[in-house]
Amino acid sequence: MSHLSTTPEFANSEPPSSTPQDSLNWQAREIKPSWFDRVEAFISKLSTRDSFWQRICSLVWLPLAFFSGIKVKQLDAKTYAAYLPFKRFNRNWYRAMAGGALLGNAEIAGGMYVFGIAGTDYTVVCKQLNYVFLRPCLGPAMYKMTPRDNLQELIASKKEFNITLDMDIVQQSLKPKDRERRVGRAEVIFHVTPKVQHKRKKLRAG
Repeated sequence: MSHLSTTPEFANSEPPSSTPQDSLNWQAREIKPSWFDRVEAFISKLSTRDSFWQRICSLVWLPLAFFSGIKVKQLDAKTYAAYLPFKRFNRNWYRAMAGGALLGNAEIAGGMYVFGIAGTDYTVVCKQLNYVFLRPCLGPAMYKMTPRDNLQELIASKKEFNITLDMDIVQQSLKPKDRERRVGRAEVIFHVTPKVQHKRKKLRAG
């Protein structure tokens, strides 16, 4: 009499093991931009095109920057500056620049600078901010920003990185004969990540 086994033939077989090559497929997989990515990239490019579109985008996504009136410009090859006007929105009740305005716009100034250099293919997030108040600011404020590392080289690596900005915050002279007065200093650390890396992490998790 023949014996009929009810045990499947593959019951004792081991499941196929994944190879190292399979585990790396998520890194090599081509990431195609979605319609949302294309719209986001278009708006990001508009925000860095000129001051007009920068203010329009700020009104929608960064209202503090819009109402404070902060603007960024390049002073020399290594130093960028942001100008914060002495307007009612930024002043406190005793007609000095409000501490909250000086502190909050330090993050905005640094973020606008880093994003303007890195471009629309990166996300920029403030990781740490240290601000020291030295004296009252009784006029327009200027944030003079200097990166500790070469930002262009870090971007060229196409990897995520941290960048530290040193800031000197000065009260801009109201009269030609007056000199600038330093009213504060700040150290800001930003974490910069390629947007494609966020997508690859989602592929790995999925």
